[in-house]
Amino acid sequence: MRAIAIDGPAGAGKSTIARKLAGELGYIYVDTGALYRAIGYFCLSRGVDVKDETAVMGVLVGLHIELRFVDMEQRVFLNDQDVTAKIRTEAVSMAASAVSALPAVRSFLLDLQRDIAAQNNVVMDGRDIATVILPNADVKIFLTASPEERARRRYEELIGKGVSADYAAVLADLKKRDYDDSHREVAPLKPAEGAILVDTTGNELETSIKILSNIVKENLDK
Repeated sequence: MRAIAIDGPAGAGKSTIARKLAGELGYIYVDTGALYRAIGYFCLSRGVDVKDETAVMGVLVGLHIELRFVDMEQRVFLNDQDVTAKIRTEAVSMAASAVSALPAVRSFLLDLQRDIAAQNNVVMDGRDIATVILPNADVKIFLTASPEERARRRYEELIGKGVSADYAAVLADLKKRDYDDSHREVAPLKPAEGAILVDTTGNELETSIKILSNIVKENLDK
């Protein structure tokens, strides 16, 4: 099986670009962030403190998370309930960042992510794909953009969905998540050794997709 690993901070465009690349290559797209979102959502729905590792470990017991791929699209199931739409709120985003810092959560999800890559050709994106999950990926990319650019994209996405949003608040939340993700003790966000750095600041989406597509195809042919 072949694997493309794409890491980077929130709002860099990883999911959108990775999904497009997977479609071009005929690979499965795996959004690992959705797994942490699912756990964050599950904790919030039960009033569990997402920073309390002992409490979070308590809800992981008996929790079954499954990624199902329907027409090459990923759906997230918690105990056989489809929560794909429910895990895309700002509150869940912050909860996902919190639980992702917990060693118990990362350990809980490690084998699941690796098993998917062992059974499928994948484009997998997240925060530690090339550094921890798939260190031997065929292509490793670290995708980023300025905080202001990423916040603008997120703000416009929310407004486009009819969700009330404040740009300054979105930027502040994003900077906090950047700090938390890059300073956690376990699997901090950072470029993997040998990763290709791609900064999409100022790029139109199609331009970024083309850049990554060229990088991936060139490196797969080596």
